[in-house]
Amino acid sequence: MAENCCRKLFVEVCNAKNLMPKDGQGTASAYVLVDFDGQRRRTKTKFRDLNPQWDEKLEFLVHDPDTMASETLELNVYNDKKTGKRSTFLGKVKLSGSSFSQAGSETLIYYPLDKRSVFSQIKGEIGLKVYFVNENPPTSESAAAADPKSEAPASDDAGAAGKEEEKKAPENIEEKPEEKKEEEKPAAETPAKEGKKAPEDPKPDAAVTPAKEVEKPPIAADGGESKDQKRNLELAKVQSDCGVNPVDIRSQRLLGGGDLAVGAYDLVERMLYLYVRVVKSKPTDTSSPVYAKLVIGTNSIRTRTVQNTEWDQVFAFHKEDLNSASLEVSVWAEKKDTDTDTTTESSIGAVSFDLQEVPKRVPPDSPLAPQWYTLEGAPESSPGNDVMLAVWIGTQADEAFQEAWQSDSGGLIAETRAKAYLSPKLWYLRLTVIQTQDLQLGSGAEPKARTTELYVRAQLGPQVFKTSKSTISSLTGTTNPTWNEDLVFVAAEPFEPFLVIGVEDVTSGQSVGQAKVHVPSVDRRSDDRTEPRSRWFNLVGDESRPYTGRIHLRICLEGGYHVLDEAAHMTSDVRAASKHLAKPPIGSLEIGIRGASNLLPMKTKDGTRGTTDAYVVAKYGPKWFRTRTLIDRFNPRWNEQYAWDVYDPCTVLTVGVFDNGRYKGDESAGKPGKDRDVRIGKVRIRLSTLDTNHVYMNSYSLTLLHPSGAKKMGEIELAVRFTCPSWISLIQAYASPMLPRMHYVKPLGPAQQDVLRQTAMRIVTGRLGRSEPPLGQEVVQYMLDSDTHVWSMRRSRANWFRVVGCLSWAVALARWLDGVCSWVHPSTTILVHLLLAAVVLCPHLILPTAFMYLFFILVWRYRYRHMAPTNIDPRLSYVDVVGPDEIDEEFDGFPSSRGPDQIRIRYDRLRALAGRAQTLLGDMAAQGERVEALLNWRDPRATGIFVVFCLFASLVLYAVPFKAIVLFLGFYYLRHPRFRDDMPTVPINIFLRLPSHADRIL
Repeated sequence: MAENCCRKLFVEVCNAKNLMPKDGQGTASAYVLVDFDGQRRRTKTKFRDLNPQWDEKLEFLVHDPDTMASETLELNVYNDKKTGKRSTFLGKVKLSGSSFSQAGSETLIYYPLDKRSVFSQIKGEIGLKVYFVNENPPTSESAAAADPKSEAPASDDAGAAGKEEEKKAPENIEEKPEEKKEEEKPAAETPAKEGKKAPEDPKPDAAVTPAKEVEKPPIAADGGESKDQKRNLELAKVQSDCGVNPVDIRSQRLLGGGDLAVGAYDLVERMLYLYVRVVKSKPTDTSSPVYAKLVIGTNSIRTRTVQNTEWDQVFAFHKEDLNSASLEVSVWAEKKDTDTDTTTESSIGAVSFDLQEVPKRVPPDSPLAPQWYTLEGAPESSPGNDVMLAVWIGTQADEAFQEAWQSDSGGLIAETRAKAYLSPKLWYLRLTVIQTQDLQLGSGAEPKARTTELYVRAQLGPQVFKTSKSTISSLTGTTNPTWNEDLVFVAAEPFEPFLVIGVEDVTSGQSVGQAKVHVPSVDRRSDDRTEPRSRWFNLVGDESRPYTGRIHLRICLEGGYHVLDEAAHMTSDVRAASKHLAKPPIGSLEIGIRGASNLLPMKTKDGTRGTTDAYVVAKYGPKWFRTRTLIDRFNPRWNEQYAWDVYDPCTVLTVGVFDNGRYKGDESAGKPGKDRDVRIGKVRIRLSTLDTNHVYMNSYSLTLLHPSGAKKMGEIELAVRFTCPSWISLIQAYASPMLPRMHYVKPLGPAQQDVLRQTAMRIVTGRLGRSEPPLGQEVVQYMLDSDTHVWSMRRSRANWFRVVGCLSWAVALARWLDGVCSWVHPSTTILVHLLLAAVVLCPHLILPTAFMYLFFILVWRYRYRHMAPTNIDPRLSYVDVVGPDEIDEEFDGFPSSRGPDQIRIRYDRLRALAGRAQTLLGDMAAQGERVEALLNWRDPRATGIFVVFCLFASLVLYAVPFKAIVLFLGFYYLRHPRFRDDMPTVPINIFLRLPSHADRIL
């Protein structure tokens, strides 16, 4: 048929209904892209219309009519921004070629728009007519003109428009940032799959950066070395080991090709594995269950025993652990003797492979197809036995690695596999207790003859909060108590079903009544401009009292806050809970967990030999990644790479190393496995101290504080890269407030924040502990630093010396002035006299000279800045000078278990008070350290902003009279409250974002 006719496909895009608003103004400007058989057509844009009417006919050429039924027609609807920004996704429809009708029988059909993933916000439907027309075979000239793939240009306008749009579509199409974030897959679960898909996704569904941004990477076009490349020579070596071009990888990263970098494992070394996929066998006797056995030297493993001879199992042997040059795969049959109740095993046959001849495969190469192999050595009674296998050499980037039995991580044990975890989404639930009415205090109560004290008790899960006491008395006429108090809870999705509110009688100790509020149906707000509605709820007592009064409440879920579930000085996420306040990411963070060295033995194996089964947990934002556990190794090599989106540069990445105590028990003693994983050490890296688009490869010391003192547990080798394609968005992040707006216009008190933070930590710990496999409570608490509020003499001493260190400049200045007055250095004293005369005679030169001096000093100190990311500092933590009694005090529980009861109460009271003083000292020290960080290039971007400010300030102050500047600043400081903003100013925002040493304290 293909030779006798020419077929054309026509798609009439009629209209669409009830599209999702995407332009931020409650509407959308929709257009449709249609793809079929490598051809693309585009409709016109209907501006600001949620029910657009196109009535356009799009024409496609069917190259092979015989295979049209297997082709797919795909329509994608987009919102056209027309401002140079990328279009946003409105929905898609996919139609099979078998559903196309012939011309004359077509009808208008409305297809619902499909989501790109389960997280996409899509609605509406689109009306289409799809039909095909068979025509006479075209001449060679007309065929060349009609075929869009030919070299001659298309004569019809639709073809030209389709070609033009085919070039422009990848530059203009990208989903909304929040959709991109929600649809992102954890890198730990499918690193290899992402690496395979990255180079081959030309469809407009993918987020593609415009081609004009290619010029941004600092890489020479002729292959020469730029300054960035010279600093990354070690990375280039690793990339060459992985078989990856460093220039290509770096360009892809800067162009937004995050999946390629993750899949290519360009920050870690290549690890070779021998993969064996055992699919099935074909024995002549199928009455007995069979299994396959794989033997490589002393390594031996068997598949599961099946009756249907199909296994489909993958095995991965670390090549460094192999002690033989041959692989033997044998198939065995199990036969059970019913008389003696015994099982005998008989070999069906075996096949051998020379490992030197095994092919190598590196993604994105296609998977190796299994083949049938004849089993040799089979009994004469059962000839013709075959087994289907696939054997190849691959790396940890192979798609089969995650599902494979792994020789270096304990096989298929769930507790030793690499996993990705997600913290629950947290909200603040605000309950405003206004008043009560018509209270019935019980049958034996006489409210008119006595005074009663009442309070309101609210409970959400394990959280319980109470209002203050209110008095009702008939003598004063206050029979309807009023509170107007706010109670704030932490709620995690999925929410607890009910919030229980009860009125309690303090005098009688009885409950007046209770009311239940369905939490998922509570109103939500993202700012303070909308006041949530208030409602009356009936109070219910016991069965004999179905109505005991009513209570007036105002309840809402606050989406304008960020719920802190980490210590404030080492937070990794500052985004608001509401999606409406979501901002696009400014860059990406990638970490390559390469390996560890010289780890100490954490337990005994077989009761005699020390061993360590180590794994690494990396936490940034709500995403947690856990590497696989490497069994019985003191120098493990994980070589796993993970990535996160970065929304704020002034955040902290936390990496912890643990010994796995959950995956199996002590077999020699016959005891069950331990319930706790043992901490080995931790690393914290602040992103603001990293240069963008630069790879840091360093080894970090792991130091842990034990009851016997501080001990070095080993070292961990990490590769970190912070990528930011736009400097403008990075500078804007520094100038914006660190926390969402609600934290400033309606702040929470310090004591309330501390209680809510501890509650959020407990919720996150509980949720992650219920995962499968669980992320242990001890692991989450160690990563979140949940014990930072507990008193520690060592931490208080460290914070005190931090304060003293920040004030050392004042002492040095006083000593210098004393030396000037004492004429220790006559030349210095003469210069100070001249400077004093110049200041008195020309006071307007003080500030410009000072700023110019700071400008030159900071430029001079740039060459001495820190070139490596900072880590936990044992010396700064004062772990070497702490005494035995102080260590015992730090490891003592809260409350204390030392001494009599009265001493314990006083001691705990002192510890609680000292804990607050410790926090105060830490906050004071942080302010001084931020000033030092501004002058020492610890945060290169913040210091760079200050350098530019000093230069411009000096020039302005030279040009503008000093008195005018002082007068302007004075009037500005004394301005009317009407002209003041509730939000912090830009200098304060930049100052609060400067790094301190708080995240380096152990």
